[in-house]
Amino acid sequence: MVKSITANPQGQFSVEDYAVFTIMLGISTAIGVYFGFFQKKKNQTTEEYLLGGRKMKTFPIAISLIASQLSGVSIMSVPAEMYSYGAQYWIIAPTMILITMIINYIFVPVFYNNHITNCYQYLEDRFSPAVKKFVTFTYVLNIYLILPIFIFIPALAFSQVSGINIHLINGIVCGVCIFYTMLGGIKAVVWTDVVQGLIMFVSCFLVVVIGVAKIGGLSEVLDRAAAGNRLEIFDMTLDATTRQTFWTASVGNLFLWTGYLGLSQSCVQRIVSVPSMSHARAALWIFCAGFSVIMTLNCFTGIVIFAKYFDCDPIKVGLVQKADKLLPFFVQDVVGNLKGMPGVFISCVFSAGLSTMSANLNSLAGLIYEDYIRPFKLFKHTDASANTTMKVLILVSGVYCIAMGLIVEQFGHILQMVVTIASVTQGAVMGIFCLGMLWPWANKHGALWGSASSVIVMSWIIAGAQIAISNKEISYPPKPTSVDGCYEYGYNVTANDFPTLEAPQDEAEFSIYNISFVWYSTVGTFMVFLVGIPVSYFTGSQDLRNFRPKLISPLVHWLLPEEVLQNDFSLKAENEKLNPEPIKEWTFTAHEEEKYKERLGVIEQTL
Repeated sequence: MVKSITANPQGQFSVEDYAVFTIMLGISTAIGVYFGFFQKKKNQTTEEYLLGGRKMKTFPIAISLIASQLSGVSIMSVPAEMYSYGAQYWIIAPTMILITMIINYIFVPVFYNNHITNCYQYLEDRFSPAVKKFVTFTYVLNIYLILPIFIFIPALAFSQVSGINIHLINGIVCGVCIFYTMLGGIKAVVWTDVVQGLIMFVSCFLVVVIGVAKIGGLSEVLDRAAAGNRLEIFDMTLDATTRQTFWTASVGNLFLWTGYLGLSQSCVQRIVSVPSMSHARAALWIFCAGFSVIMTLNCFTGIVIFAKYFDCDPIKVGLVQKADKLLPFFVQDVVGNLKGMPGVFISCVFSAGLSTMSANLNSLAGLIYEDYIRPFKLFKHTDASANTTMKVLILVSGVYCIAMGLIVEQFGHILQMVVTIASVTQGAVMGIFCLGMLWPWANKHGALWGSASSVIVMSWIIAGAQIAISNKEISYPPKPTSVDGCYEYGYNVTANDFPTLEAPQDEAEFSIYNISFVWYSTVGTFMVFLVGIPVSYFTGSQDLRNFRPKLISPLVHWLLPEEVLQNDFSLKAENEKLNPEPIKEWTFTAHEEEKYKERLGVIEQTL
């Protein structure tokens, strides 16, 4: 009797699975209704809508950061990465410790000391409005390019296990996300993230445990993975063209994730919504621990998938079209007989996608309103008009994401595509903030030319690389998989039926287009310094005698003249005389705000 490679083929989503999935969407909707209607009196102001009144609790903010950073792309594509290329990507988990340290001790003090709520406002305070407008534009463009991918991936998983049209699913779930984000603001986003984050953890854990048990135990999984060369982590190859090595996974992701987590408005908006800097740092350390645990589970899931199909690759025999669809296929195979479990998994993937989408929609609406609508004074600014405008922006952005699903469907390897798109501007953003916070002599000319050069150069490199990939001049063949055991499942195939894929061997000199996509953010960051520092020098470096120390990280205050630091300390002492009582929360009286504007010459941005 011929065995079946899976006892639970596509399209076997049960009533229990639909019930679990519906409950998850129902909870998210209910949270939006609660904060949109039942807490309406407390949610009148724009600050309350975007920042929760800066009174959000540490733990929910930490869970919200975890849920939004581990998008549907991570849940679906990281296991595919492990299956195809091995465990090298896991290095991002321990690297997150260093990333969190950098954010906590370089970026967070500057944001809190300058009362920043919109992280791009810092660029105006440090350099000029032109620098802020340029970087804000690149951020908005980047989010609009990448956001449709984040929500389309969960729809891909649902379609794989249910057989329902992928665009219908995409439209329904995007509609739910738009609804609760519009109604509830940041509070709804954070608390739905908490629920969705717990769903993600439970789902990943159960899938891994049940998968390992069905394969025959942890030792069997590791033996099969080792035999397939999937456990190599410390590949110390010093070759920038290799897709993943220890150096790309650690150093490359260090620059990518530091910018993405610490300098993205959707993240900064939540980091500064807690009462104090100590709360923000605590939230980030909790995030670090939770992220590392779930990312480890996610990576190990890919290893378990390889162990399950180590002798009969579902992609080669046509059961799965591409690696990004392997996880839902595996879930339906391994736990499909347990009523409701596929529904739990799909809820996990959608939770990840919804968390990322809602966080970005909320921050994007606030950013567009403040920078592109309010300055034109098209109508009288009130909290009510601002909130209504931002809700319309969320609606329009959500409809755009649904429509873009038609294009995203044509993409190849999703993880590589996401990193590539993000890297067009991510290096410039990382570079300009680091230039401002770590190099006090940088001026507005150096910042603008440095960031613009980074975006131009990275666009050129990435465009050239994509052309080379389309011409088959660059490819990243996956590690070998086997079909030796497929005859047991009724597939009459052998290894000879599938050509061996090899990367093109080019004996020509090194080409910048050939570098691994993981290095793009690193190259972009250094471009800002390579251009920004010389331009600042030749156009007249920042005069440190008229410099505000709060605008650079405390770690490099030793670079400033002693008299500048003393002036800053005397200003603090005078402020303490004016306000002898300790400030328990981050709030300002009218008198304090007036003094702040008068002394620092900065019009604080009120969201």
